[in-house]
Amino acid sequence: MCKFSIIQRFTVAVIMAIAFLTISQGAEARDIRMMSYNIRNATGLDGKIDTRRIASVIDSVAPDVVAIQEIDSITGRSHGRNLLAEIAGYAGMRHVYAPAIDFDGGKYGIGIICKEKPIKEIRVALPGREEHRALLAVEFKDYIFACTHLSLTEQDRLASLTRIDSVASLSDKPFFIAGDFNSHPGDRFMERFTKKFDILSTTEEMSFPADKPVELLDYIAVKKGTPEIAGTRKSNVVEEPVASDHRPVYACVTMKQRHDKIIRVKPYLQNPTDGGITVMWQTSVPSTGVVEYGTSPDSMTRERTLLDGQADWGTMHKVRLSGLKPGRKYYYRVISREILRYGAYRKTFGDSATSELKSFTLPSPASTDFTAIVFNDLHQHSETFKALCKHIKKVDYDFVVFNGDCIDDPQSHAQATRFLKELNKGVGADSVPVFYIRGNHEIRGAFSTGLRDLFDYAGGKVYSAFNWGDTRFVILDCGEDKPDTTSVYYGMNDFTRLRQDQVQFLKEELKTKEFKKSGKKVLLHHAPVYGLDVSYTDYNPCLEMWGPILEKAPFDVAINAHTHKYAFHPRGSRGNNYPVVVGGGYKMDSATVMILSRKGSELRLKVLNTKGDVLLDKLM
Repeated sequence: MCKFSIIQRFTVAVIMAIAFLTISQGAEARDIRMMSYNIRNATGLDGKIDTRRIASVIDSVAPDVVAIQEIDSITGRSHGRNLLAEIAGYAGMRHVYAPAIDFDGGKYGIGIICKEKPIKEIRVALPGREEHRALLAVEFKDYIFACTHLSLTEQDRLASLTRIDSVASLSDKPFFIAGDFNSHPGDRFMERFTKKFDILSTTEEMSFPADKPVELLDYIAVKKGTPEIAGTRKSNVVEEPVASDHRPVYACVTMKQRHDKIIRVKPYLQNPTDGGITVMWQTSVPSTGVVEYGTSPDSMTRERTLLDGQADWGTMHKVRLSGLKPGRKYYYRVISREILRYGAYRKTFGDSATSELKSFTLPSPASTDFTAIVFNDLHQHSETFKALCKHIKKVDYDFVVFNGDCIDDPQSHAQATRFLKELNKGVGADSVPVFYIRGNHEIRGAFSTGLRDLFDYAGGKVYSAFNWGDTRFVILDCGEDKPDTTSVYYGMNDFTRLRQDQVQFLKEELKTKEFKKSGKKVLLHHAPVYGLDVSYTDYNPCLEMWGPILEKAPFDVAINAHTHKYAFHPRGSRGNNYPVVVGGGYKMDSATVMILSRKGSELRLKVLNTKGDVLLDKLM
């Protein structure tokens, strides 16, 4: 056996492998492009050592990961060059090396180059009578990829198979292996090998010698019984007659998602208006989206979203349930089936995932009683949110409002989704609807315009009005807290127009039958129109535009945020025609949660801090 710097014996290798080969955490469905290339130390049949040429061959396939055999590291014959690092550099990839023998003042062995950053590596010695051999296994997020160059002696290859299979069995992740097996299809070794592994690369084309290939020695395979593998989309031997004495083999492998990993974001309820409700969820892979619902778990109908006659599919799912009976309890669950291929005349599907059975109830128009929870300015501070949630655990609430600056400065879909999941889980958004109101920080960041795709706004706008029973809620969007001409906005904002649109909306809303006949009226918006101290900012366009309308509007209370400082402004104290309550900030010593409840004719607002202290408990 060869001397490894990390592992001296196979038994030690197995112990180390157990320590760091982890169980699969799920994968994005995609094609993984795999390649195996015996490069003969980057020496072509023309006698030239050319790592750039090898990298060019690799680039022509654009693989995600490549198993490379026969490569020097800092040897005399390679003039002290790190050939694998050179190839990886030209190809724009990372590299991992495993020496098999000491040679000419350096090392000689195998390597892997890859686009994705490896999580862990393992190097295992394999037997070889003519020269020691090696196995290099590299773990990625979704799979493990191994490279080897097996012995010329069949007895050594058979002994190597036992060791390779032992390493492959250590993890629940898909285990791929590629390399020069020095064996032909139908040989005794390959017959034994294919009892443990499925060949993914072509067995119809030859790979050696490169100029006029007559033998197949190079393979890409996967551990048998891997449920994540849907199959090989494409495989061939790359036609390259000069760069090495072997031609590289290539396979494009389609991976499917495990059924328990398909649903990425659990269902959450949105837009409970006009006798309907929207169910939203996300999947980790492109999938179909169906909601089963009904007043009994034993009798449910199916609903899906159709786009001009075609079923909507993807990773973002939004299904509207309409014609619901107020006051009735509805049960529902979502079902998503992975789509592996969506062709013009053929579609291939993976597994299906079904969410837990949940329920919700919409209020009847005449009902008065309800309880709502209001958070604000969390700024993605998980610990603050968790501290506030402790004080609402025993509260039986009907819906939740996040009043701005909760998913702040969203830079990407992934970042926004991470905190969205926390918020939804914390308040049980799969059983009670949640309203997400924009704050000025939701407007900032590269994903700010994409953020609306995570929600279903009432009326399709960031401002709206809706009834919860006999109570009318009006939601406004204040826009940014600085003028549109501010340099950091680069001329891309026009919140002046948005606010002006809401002037007309407010005028019309105050005249509606729904507003006039409602028993109670609640105004919700992020930045206060009243009580925005000059010391905080002297820019208050909402007061200028909306003030003439709101100064006579008969709201029972306005619930605001933005200042990061709890405040209660009684009616008339700031020119306001109704009480104004402003929530606190994101720090443990300033954060608040509000409980707005109505019982009969009484509307009560209670404000708590992270310690559970009651800052306000007052009829509105």
